[in-house]
Amino acid sequence: MPDQTKPVIEISDLHKSYGQLEVLKGVHLTAPKGHVVSLIGSSGSGKSTLLRCCNLLEDSQQGEILFEGEPVRWRGVGAGRHPADRAQVIRIRTNLAMVFQQFNLWSHMTVLQNVMEAPLTVLRQPRDEVEARARALLEKVGIGDKANVYPAQMSGGQQQRAAIARALCMEPRALLFDEPTSALDPELEQEVVRVIKALAAEGRTMLLVTHDMRLAADVSNHVVFLHQGLIEEEGPPDAIFGAPRSERLQQFLSHSQTA
Repeated sequence: MPDQTKPVIEISDLHKSYGQLEVLKGVHLTAPKGHVVSLIGSSGSGKSTLLRCCNLLEDSQQGEILFEGEPVRWRGVGAGRHPADRAQVIRIRTNLAMVFQQFNLWSHMTVLQNVMEAPLTVLRQPRDEVEARARALLEKVGIGDKANVYPAQMSGGQQQRAAIARALCMEPRALLFDEPTSALDPELEQEVVRVIKALAAEGRTMLLVTHDMRLAADVSNHVVFLHQGLIEEEGPPDAIFGAPRSERLQQFLSHSQTA
């Protein structure tokens, strides 16, 4: 059984390459229970890859990943390394619900069906229980009136909020957000930002990859700045945004403010 006194996610010396391209070069990361950890950095710095390695959507070649104190079991080494226990992978992915940049809703299902699908098919929970929870979550994210609508009939902001409701319906131990607002125009972005801020205020554990420095500053307990596959600087948001030490972080933040 996972140790619930341990951080939800612990990563130690993580390395990930695609052929000759080394994307992560030995990253250490901890996400304590109830904390929001934001990952910032330039495109290509390794943020999304790190998130996908956390959720075992990508195989890393070296390093340890622990979920609530339980280490991922591996088979093989280097480029041939893969998780050894399929049941463990499913359990970890179920408890680390991912919200993607492009929503990834099923177009042939209504919003309500999208939100209900995984608890019904993966967790095999009773339909009436799942439906009640799904409807409550759609209300929570502000789209309760869209339950019977198909994704194509909704705005991007509404679709992303449906994707968040879908993740929450699995009752995960942590939420992983991969640039949840970058595909949205500014007005729709604020709809999603409000939901993420409300979830942070509830004390949910979250790993958040974002280009929105204001969001990272507002919701995070800890901010990690990745540069060329390594953590260049990390700390509380006041220090990262108010008194950055490294020249690279200072440059990144100045460019972000003028972008």
